[in-house]
Amino acid sequence: MLEISSRTRSTMGVTKSDHHLPLLLPVAHSDDSAKRTGTIWTAVAHIITGVIGSGVLSLAWSMAQLGWIAGPFSMLFFAAITLASTFLVCDSYRFPDPDTGPIRNRSYPDAVRLNLGDRSAQICGVFMQLNFYGTGIAYVITSATCLRAIQRSNCYHKYGHDAPCEYGDTFFMLLFGVLQIFMSQIPDFHSMDWLSVVAAVMSFTYAGIGLGLGAAKVIGSGVIEGSIYGVSTSTGTEKMWLVSQAIGDVAFAYPFATLVLNIQVKAMF
Repeated sequence: MLEISSRTRSTMGVTKSDHHLPLLLPVAHSDDSAKRTGTIWTAVAHIITGVIGSGVLSLAWSMAQLGWIAGPFSMLFFAAITLASTFLVCDSYRFPDPDTGPIRNRSYPDAVRLNLGDRSAQICGVFMQLNFYGTGIAYVITSATCLRAIQRSNCYHKYGHDAPCEYGDTFFMLLFGVLQIFMSQIPDFHSMDWLSVVAAVMSFTYAGIGLGLGAAKVIGSGVIEGSIYGVSTSTGTEKMWLVSQAIGDVAFAYPFATLVLNIQVKAMF
């Protein structure tokens, strides 16, 4: 491999620490013309939105199903996985040096391609599409469930807790899907920094509401409910299904590692 002289490295914008870089950098990765308008505040807003996302809405139900041992353990387990994945992704943003670059990877396939090769990048693309598909389904179900819960709560307050307040969620799923189709047509929707701020405020709001309602329930009854084994069921199959759903909800509450690269791409640092 040819070594680049100091003068040539200076011309190309490559630091002196890069001793053995090829003369021609990959054009698809070395192009640094994309505008990075993010600041520390927009990065913090993105992080808050990712960490305190809509996944926290189902954590209370998940803890009730898993119990006081398996529930907190599952949260710590997925938190450790998220932390390790985040460090790995952060180190993959720049190539070949994680601090000085000079190549920036603007997507997961780019990072995988440079570090692991084209075949791994293709496999990564397949798993990314599956992840997007699953995440989309999870958001649709979560949104429809929350809207149904609000409607049922209003019914109980109006007609009493003995009223048959049962509602379906198909209408809310279709409504949420139509709204997503409409929002996806907005140009540069992903570049609206104020949207992340609004999302961060909303995340704090409904997380605070959930925490306040739980605290008010404990203070009002004077008893911390729940058990080591979680909510009991009539059959083992039903319990296994609820536990599997609870673990999936806990995993859905830790999406931060999938957002790190996007935050770094937009940031000015």
